[in-house]
Amino acid sequence: MVTSDEQIEHVRALVASIPPGRVATYGDIAAAVGLSTPRTVGWIMRTDSGDLPWHRVLGASGKPAAHLAGRQLRLLAAEGVPVTDGRVDLRAARHVFP
Repeated sequence: MVTSDEQIEHVRALVASIPPGRVATYGDIAAAVGLSTPRTVGWIMRTDSGDLPWHRVLGASGKPAAHLAGRQLRLLAAEGVPVTDGRVDLRAARHVFP
């Protein structure tokens, strides 16, 4: 399935709307946009998120990708996101999109 420019902009807008101290998962964003898979959100984030708070988007487990873990967890901890053993407490920090 082809991802439209409108869907890409919707993903970008949702990521931009995540407030400091909160996080969302790729799946949360995919569901809010109506995408069939969280992988599409990952693709958008990889290719078009340099100006977004990318560090506030995580996998469903609450763990960041290994290659980003150190930097991402430092940024999140600085915002007050609860992190234990390299994993974000999604129950405490998950942002709910309206």
